Amino acid sequence: MKTELPYLRTYPESLQDQARQLLGEGQLGAVLLRKYPQPHAVRSDKALYDYAAELKARHLRNAGTVNKVVFDSKIHVVRHALGLHTSVSRVQGNRLAAKHEIRVAAMFKQVPDEFLRMIVVHELAHLREKDHDKAFYKLCEHMEPQYHQYEFDVRLYLTHLEHAGERLWAVE
Repeated sequence: MKTELPYLRTYPESLQDQARQLLGEGQLGAVLLRKYPQPHAVRSDKALYDYAAELKARHLRNAGTVNKVVFDSKIHVVRHALGLHTSVSRVQGNRLAAKHEIRVAAMFKQVPDEFLRMIVVHELAHLREKDHDKAFYKLCEHMEPQYHQYEFDVRLYLTHLEHAGERLWAVE
């Protein structure tokens, strides 16, 4: 019987089989560590806000303002994906004002920069594109050309966590 890989369900069977083989050999974590040896240096909510603001300024100058960006320990990866983008609209006089918040699962405080960037890019793309459609992913690729590779590798890491239970980039 094949091991279920919920995070890789939409990928070709050949990639899932490779992941199963690495899991079976206990090598999936080692492969990820070789590819991404260092965790990012973003440790606080303020640093995360600055990180997201810099990416937004570089790629989405005319998009709405992001009012808050935080690591959130209440996000459960299986139910909510990796992060959340929320928008609250309020009437202010005769106009509508929106407040945008980005919440990144706290477990991503200890991952490589590429993983964090992929998640932040994904949530920032929702400022312009609400749905996960072709335009959305094209915008993600514009902001991060390696977006799809990093998303796949994040899914491999989540698969590793589910099966091995150990984080790879522990920060003292």
